[in-house]
Amino acid sequence: RKEGFKGLLLPVQNAKEAAIVDGLKVYGMKTLKEVCEFFENTEKRKPEYVNTRELFKTQQNNNLSDFSEVKGQKNIKRALEIAAAGGHNVILIGPPGAGKTMLAKRFPSILPPLSLGEALETTKIHSVAGQLKGDASLVAIRPFRSPHHTISDVALVGGGSVPQPGEISLAHNGVLFLDELPEFKRTVLEVMRQPLEDRVVNISRSKFSVEFPASFTLLASMNPCPCGFYNHPEKQCLCAPGIVQKYLNRESGPLLDRIDLHVEVTPVSYEELADYTPSKETSGKIVERVIKAREIQVKRFQDYPTIYSNAQMPSRMVREVCQLDKAGITLLRTAMEKLQLSARAYDRILKVARTGADLAGSGNIKIEHLAEAIQYRSLDREGWAG
Repeated sequence: RKEGFKGLLLPVQNAKEAAIVDGLKVYGMKTLKEVCEFFENTEKRKPEYVNTRELFKTQQNNNLSDFSEVKGQKNIKRALEIAAAGGHNVILIGPPGAGKTMLAKRFPSILPPLSLGEALETTKIHSVAGQLKGDASLVAIRPFRSPHHTISDVALVGGGSVPQPGEISLAHNGVLFLDELPEFKRTVLEVMRQPLEDRVVNISRSKFSVEFPASFTLLASMNPCPCGFYNHPEKQCLCAPGIVQKYLNRESGPLLDRIDLHVEVTPVSYEELADYTPSKETSGKIVERVIKAREIQVKRFQDYPTIYSNAQMPSRMVREVCQLDKAGITLLRTAMEKLQLSARAYDRILKVARTGADLAGSGNIKIEHLAEAIQYRSLDREGWAG
């Protein structure tokens, strides 16, 4: 369409996918004989038609698992709401059976819906990778990718002799969920550090280089130790001295620095599990608050076409957007000194605090927003990383 073409002839399997582009006549052909017949009588064949907006709307109405199904875990729901509102990366740390995976699978239900532009961008990537299912022509809901921990470097970030998008690009505009993070090979996780920062993947070969987009929200989960019960309120950890630290050291400091929220997931009590009263906090109500916070961010970054959320702010912009009062400066200095946080962690705290303020509809970052953001650095606290 950009080049001024009037139409396309292509295999019938790709016709619906191509027809989502307005202003082009798309004809799907099964054989070369059909192509010849088409040129003999062009008026005989009707072009493929897809009502893009109707298709977009229909797919977005797909039912997702709802947060109302989660018993208890109010603090975890709050952390995931902040993550959805600001596009922040999250790691959930807790014992087996505490609900980490259940919470993660419901995270997409509170993300703001894809815009049509984002949907087209996401569809391009899935089309290149041959991931569009059946006769699907549009990816209208945010991707949720959950690769197994045995995945290779190339499968995660992309590449190969003929470069293909990896899982992090297939999660573009959506969520990449890494369950049991310490079980992934360290080399696999290390190659993810640069895409997390730059939101693109550059794959170079001797004759050419390819750039795939990789703007995703990283959602990870892990047990606190090999037996799973370190810091458990009731059960005793059976790991030998030093084993817990060795287990946590599987994840490099630079990678954890790039994760904005470290959230401890504690087991749900019997009383909460046995309570069959429907939760009033549904995904629909949460996503309404998320969308309002995102609208604030859209206005804030309207002059920056590549920035859509607080998590995407570069360091220079953080200093402008996330200014603190005297009480906030004192609190953050104390936290930085006590927890020995890196400069990157400093920026992450400010970004999360800014998102907390956006959810509250506050123009300024208040001390309660900052305190909440500092609270989400669990792995930096003594008893975890110490």
